[in-house]
Amino acid sequence: MRYGDTVAVDGLSLSVPRGVIAAVLGPNGAGKTTTLETCEGYRRPQAGRVRVLGLDPVADRRRLLPRIGVMLQGGGAWSGVRAEEMLRHVAAMHSRPLEVGLLRERLGLHGCGRTPYRRLSGGQQQRLGLAMALVGRPELLFVDEPTAGLDPQARRTVWELLEEVRADGVTTVLTTHFMDEAERLADEVFVVDHGRVVAAGSPTALTSGGRSTVLGSLVFRARPGLDTASLLATLPAGFEVHEHPAGEYAVHGPVGPQTLAQVTTWCAQHHVLPEGLQIGRRTLEDVFLELTGRELR
Repeated sequence: MRYGDTVAVDGLSLSVPRGVIAAVLGPNGAGKTTTLETCEGYRRPQAGRVRVLGLDPVADRRRLLPRIGVMLQGGGAWSGVRAEEMLRHVAAMHSRPLEVGLLRERLGLHGCGRTPYRRLSGGQQQRLGLAMALVGRPELLFVDEPTAGLDPQARRTVWELLEEVRADGVTTVLTTHFMDEAERLADEVFVVDHGRVVAAGSPTALTSGGRSTVLGSLVFRARPGLDTASLLATLPAGFEVHEHPAGEYAVHGPVGPQTLAQVTTWCAQHHVLPEGLQIGRRTLEDVFLELTGRELR
């Protein structure tokens, strides 16, 4: 997909299996929204092949629409329509809609049913958009930034709802700027940059790099001034040991069970009691920065 001289999607290739939550991550301008809009049938690809539930989202649009739910970034509701009117209108377009009252209560919309859309808070608009996407009992759900603008309690409610629909066999493809959201929800993660998929896999596979060890750090507290060179000498090549601030020690490298045993053995030999010992692993955000050189926001 091109916009003038700008290549928004450049030979991007991905496949999402049924019954999973897949997160598409990327910095602004990476091609995430264009990719989703192409899968949803709102944009016709200029080259390549797209199939959604086995159908062409443009040529087979009438057959595909009843089977998918779409939560747009822009909300998708008329400015003056009341929240419950909009939800009931969308429900009436489907043959087996969910019960509107139950969905409204589940997403915390019971207090704003008579409020015009333009007067809803940003969080209420987000929750209404998700309700509109879910009310038709879709097989496949597309959600673009589902928890943007939500408070922590509302975010957790949305997470729980997406996990519930996954348990019912619904496939979800989402974009998000929240790494904790992707790590909590996603079975599969696709990192997109400059219109291409630059990495794919489960959150655990991406953060571990496919190893049994964890690229991260082992951190503990002890008396200041320990002989860090002596500790480093007991570890294999590829590790670093730092004391910063005074009395806080970090062992950086491919941390695994053997590393933990070596560090605790060294501590015992030097009469050191490591306090607050913990292992910190690479996060999705660390992986993202390594791959793209840019922050997600």
